[in-house]
Amino acid sequence: DAQAGRGRGWGRRFRGWCWREVIRPQALPSALAAVQTLLADRPGRVIVGLAGPPAAGKSTLATALAAALTDGGDAAVAVPMDGFHLANAELARLGLADRKGAPETFDATGFINLLRRLRAAEPTPVYAPTFSRQINESIGSAIPVAPDVRVVVTEGNYLLLDTPPWHEVRPLLDLALYLEAPHSTRHSALVRRQLSR
Repeated sequence: DAQAGRGRGWGRRFRGWCWREVIRPQALPSALAAVQTLLADRPGRVIVGLAGPPAAGKSTLATALAAALTDGGDAAVAVPMDGFHLANAELARLGLADRKGAPETFDATGFINLLRRLRAAEPTPVYAPTFSRQINESIGSAIPVAPDVRVVVTEGNYLLLDTPPWHEVRPLLDLALYLEAPHSTRHSALVRRQLSR
């Protein structure tokens, strides 16, 4: 399932999400329609957030959604929250290596500052980090967001978390979608993810 929400309330629901490594996730048509409706209502850059538990399909949908929007004439880029994982060496220094992936193991303030820069639509490219599952580390300045990008699609587990400093994320999103997938499906995906490292 996925739920779409604007502002502080929840809006319409759409069904049909199932985690698969495919180019067109089942939730894409409904997500695309929700974003296109938003684009018709307001000018300027729009930031869309995809939240949900690990392996619900956030990254897959974010990439497919950005590609579909770009193909339709609205330049879009996917920017993952995972780019703000603290480095493994820093996690070890903090005694958090065994907690990697928990809210406190991210540079949440850095992520929030990036969203503010992206919302400001600066006249020069803004560079965002990404996360490599191959090396299990973030890679800085890997994703360029050009001034003409109309839609930024960000995704992560904690976009809707209401504890500081994460509570500052939601007001920076024009649209929030929450993805769910069956536990068995997510478990299988997480196992595949670990085995691929």
